[in-house]
This record gives sequence, structure tokens and C-alpha cells, in this order.
Amino acid sequence: MTKAEWKRKIKANTKKAGTYRPFFEPVIETLAGIMEARDFAQQKWEEEGKETVVKHVNKAGAENIVKHPALVVINDMNRDALAYWRDLGLTPAGLKRINEEAMEAQKPDQETFADVLKNIGV
Repeated sequence: MTKAEWKRKIKANTKKAGTYRPFFEPVIETLAGIMEARDFAQQKWEEEGKETVVKHVNKAGAENIVKHPALVVINDMNRDALAYWRDLGLTPAGLKRINEEAMEAQKPDQETFADVLKNIGV
């Protein structure tokens, strides 16, 4: 998916979850870029046969078996994206945290003793 497609999808999901705020746009933009790069790495990895390990020749000419570089990038991008998904309330834990913070913000301030007496007519 392109960055623009990811951005539309992320924005739509935050609206469905009830967590969208206009000031989240830079975060959504960043996440869309991460997802586009992840998709590109995923495509390259699939084109190269989905091998999990490859032979790597170091400077000295020795061959070593290493994790496929595209797979490393995919895993890193997924880890980075998860933090953004969570911050936008698009994971169960992220949504719970946002909802709890929203509920706390809506609680009225504690009334003073004088306010209580005034409300009961004393």
C-alpha cells in the first residue's frame, strides 16, 4: 500500500475507534510512512523467496548464515509501528489507556466543603 492509502486507512480506523484528533495528523503521517516502508521490504523479501536466513560474506571472505536483511527491516518496522498503533488507540491496550485517560479528564473537580454546604442550602 502507498503512504497515502495507509494514511486514509489509519485515519479511518482512529475515527471508528473514537480516538481521532486533528492534532494526531503528524503521528498518522509518520505511521503511514513506516507502513509503506514495511510493505516495500515485505515485497522484496517475498520476491527473494521468503528465505529467513541467507549466506553473508564478511570482509575477510568468511561465509556466515545471518537473518535475511529484509526480514530484519520488516521486524524492526513492525516493532516501531506497534508503538504508533498503540499511541493512536488502535490496539486493545492503547484503546483502554486512552479511554481511561478520557474518563479521568471528564471527572469534575472535587467540591470543597463550602460548595457542598452551599448546594444543600446551609
